[in-house]
Amino acid sequence: MTRRKRILVTGSAGRVGQGAVQGLVQAGHEVHGLDVRPTPGLPAAQVIFGDLADGEKLRTYFQGMDAVVHLAATPDDMVFPRQPPPHDTDNFLSQLLPNNIVGLYHVLEAARQTKLPRLILASTGQVVWQHVENGPWPLDQQTPFSPRYWYACTKVFLEMAAMAYSREHALTILVVRLGWCPRDQGQAQEIAQQERFQDVYLSPGDAGRFFARAVEAESLPLYSLLYCTSRPTHLIRYDLIPAKELIGYVPKDQWPTGALVDSSALSNPA
Repeated sequence: MTRRKRILVTGSAGRVGQGAVQGLVQAGHEVHGLDVRPTPGLPAAQVIFGDLADGEKLRTYFQGMDAVVHLAATPDDMVFPRQPPPHDTDNFLSQLLPNNIVGLYHVLEAARQTKLPRLILASTGQVVWQHVENGPWPLDQQTPFSPRYWYACTKVFLEMAAMAYSREHALTILVVRLGWCPRDQGQAQEIAQQERFQDVYLSPGDAGRFFARAVEAESLPLYSLLYCTSRPTHLIRYDLIPAKELIGYVPKDQWPTGALVDSSALSNPA
């Protein structure tokens, strides 16, 4: 029987965060959430209202945790493709830099300073964006980077920083390239219109199962990189075999299970 563990989930109120919280709670673990918004499914005493800006506070939150699942981040580019002038703005300086780069630095430093037993970091399939569309499939850990835009570049930074910290400070870090878990009906409509998006769909339920397996795995390499999606509908675009072999993750859902949108709208996309 797996020992009950104390887990901190950053970004616990987000779409993937709620799935992670639910999966970890269902697996019997003591789950704490860190977010700027209330986290459904957790008692008030286990929710921390805050962000990643204060490294000293973050170290306090990490103390006594068996693992941290780090999901807090600005989740995408504000506009893509980039618009022509005068609307050619982006959110790198305003959101991506403080949340995805500086915030990650504080997370890695807190893990180093508290000697955190296990850190799980969320990356994205957007770091291999051109290969998702053009192959060769399935994409694996050796697939070269082809980031979509600034958000994906911050996740390339995350993967490389995690590798460096793991090597230099003997930290056990698992990086997961997550599939697309739609945050609203508009994103679900986008997935409904593209087979390649359906193939990399990730349900909240499968996200929860992945993170439960990730914290429960008895041993991990100091650094590991895995893909996580639900079951593809048309083509296997991400290699999920390493996730099965390393942590025992096997997806159960398939698009559109768990998308939480009107199925009639998905079958008749606007």
